[in-house]
Amino acid sequence: MLDTANYTPRLKALYDEKIRAALKEEFSYKNDMMIPRLDKIVLNMGVGEAVADSKKVKAAHDDLMQIAGQKPVITKAKKSIAGFKVREDMPLGVKVTLRGDRMYEFLDRLITVAMPRIRDFRGVSPKSFDSRGNYAMGLKEHIVFPEINFDKIDQAWGMDIVICTTAPTDAEAKSLLAAFNMPFTS
Repeated sequence: MLDTANYTPRLKALYDEKIRAALKEEFSYKNDMMIPRLDKIVLNMGVGEAVADSKKVKAAHDDLMQIAGQKPVITKAKKSIAGFKVREDMPLGVKVTLRGDRMYEFLDRLITVAMPRIRDFRGVSPKSFDSRGNYAMGLKEHIVFPEINFDKIDQAWGMDIVICTTAPTDAEAKSLLAAFNMPFTS
């Protein structure tokens, strides 16, 4: 049985033991607090089909809960848009913010398990940084995660993944994520 009191996620241990020292040397930080670290990971699933069938949001909610390991929040429309048949406060998607150990566990599963299962995967774009050290990416299908039982889903949804870091520049954030073995394309 897993002893959760003394358990440290693999990537968190890697960060503490090797990555911090490597980043401090690479960018010659004067203070340890200047070394970039992961802040949070935000997962978002927009369910456009929820306009016609409200049960789709519940299915997306359950799937995202299995992927993230914590309960997601249902996002609702801020205002009505007649052209899209959307009313105010209509549920349209789900999102969850991961921090701490869950964040490191999710990043580990994303890089080592989910990304290799993506069809025709050649790496992630190194251009998806927002100039403030945050990285955003999208998945076309959420079924690449092993927690999702392929036989029980009725529809595959895409999902957005935003990895927020404390790095002030994109170069520092890219170096941090590359140290976690994020598969950037050349």
